Amino acid sequence: MIQKLGVVGAGQMGNGIAHVAALAGLDVVMVDVVPAQLEKALKSIEGNLARQVSRGKVSEDAKAAALKRLATAGTLAALGGSDLVIEAATENEAIKKKIFAELCPLLRPEALLATNTSSISITRLAAATDRPERFIGMHFFNPVPLMALVELIRGLATADATYAAIHALAGRLGKTPVTAQDYPAFIANRVLVPMINEAIYALYEGVGSIGSIDAALKLGANHPLGPLELADYIGLDTCLAVMQVMHEGFADSKYRPCPLLAKYVEAGWLGRKTGKGFYDYSGEKPTPTR
Repeated sequence: MIQKLGVVGAGQMGNGIAHVAALAGLDVVMVDVVPAQLEKALKSIEGNLARQVSRGKVSEDAKAAALKRLATAGTLAALGGSDLVIEAATENEAIKKKIFAELCPLLRPEALLATNTSSISITRLAAATDRPERFIGMHFFNPVPLMALVELIRGLATADATYAAIHALAGRLGKTPVTAQDYPAFIANRVLVPMINEAIYALYEGVGSIGSIDAALKLGANHPLGPLELADYIGLDTCLAVMQVMHEGFADSKYRPCPLLAKYVEAGWLGRKTGKGFYDYSGEKPTPTR
C-alpha cells in the first residue's frame, strides 16, 4: 500500500496534493527548489486546513496530525524512500523530463511515478523514465482540496498493477477517479480549455466585453465562474500551454490559441497568481483590464 508520498513542486497544485494526502494519513515530503515557494505553500496549507476546521469539515486533531505528516525539502534526494512520487511542476515537457531524469536514479526500483500534467502525453513522459510500466497520469483539479475529480491516464506501457494502486489511492484521498485515454488534454481540459479560448476570441473580436462574456456564461449556462474569470484562476500561462499541446497534438486549426491570450502571457499578466490577467486583483474587488 502507498504510504510515503513525494510531491515535486509546491505551487497551487503541488501544495493542494500534499494537503489532501497528509489529511488522508499519508506521510508527505513536498520538494521545491525555491525556499520561498515552500514557505508560501506551507502557509497556504495551514490556512486551508484552518478554513476546513472553521467549517466543520476537519477536526483540530486531524489538522494537527496532517501538518505533522507533512515535511518539505529543497532537493529531490529527500524523495528516495517514497512509495509514489507525483510530479506537479510547471506545464512544460522539457522541465518535467529533466525532473524525471534526476529523480529516477534516487528512487527504489518498486516506487511508482505519476505526473499531474493537464495535457502532455503520458506515454511520452513515461518513455523518458526508467520505469514506464510504473508511470501514470494523475491529473488533479484546482483547488485540489475542494475538487472531487482526478483523471487517471494510462500510458501505453502502464501496468495493470500501477493503475489499480493509483485508483485505490485516489479513493483514499477522497477523490472520484475517472479514466481518460492518453490523447492531448485528456477529457476535462479538452472540453474546457477550447471554451476558454473561444471566450478570449470573442473578446479579441469585440463580440462582448470581459464583464458581458463572463455574465453570459454564468447566467446563460449556469457556470459558477465566467470563462475569463476561470482562465485567470487556472493561470493564463497554463491555459496557453494546454492550447499549444492540443494544437500541436491534433494539428487542427480549431485548437489555435487566441493571439490575445499569447499577448497577456507575454506581458506577464497570468491571472490571479500575478495579480493581473483579464481582471486586475489589486483593489477591493476584481476589475476588467480591458
